[in-house]
Amino acid sequence: MRALSGAEAHTKLCYAIGAVLGLVGGIKTYGKFSSGDPDTSKTAASWFFACIFLIVAATILRSFFL
Repeated sequence: MRALSGAEAHTKLCYAIGAVLGLVGGIKTYGKFSSGDPDTSKTAASWFFACIFLIVAATILRSFFL
């Protein structure tokens, strides 16, 4: 098994953080939806685009270092 380079390790770390944030965002959005909060779609969109940004940023940073 080969060792991961620094860029690959950081990219995988960002993906893992994105996955955890996605789960937290999903739980928070579900909580707001269940309680009948009117700005549920705004919260869902904010979490969704934050996770997309993290994934894109990790991919772009990886391309700089490879």
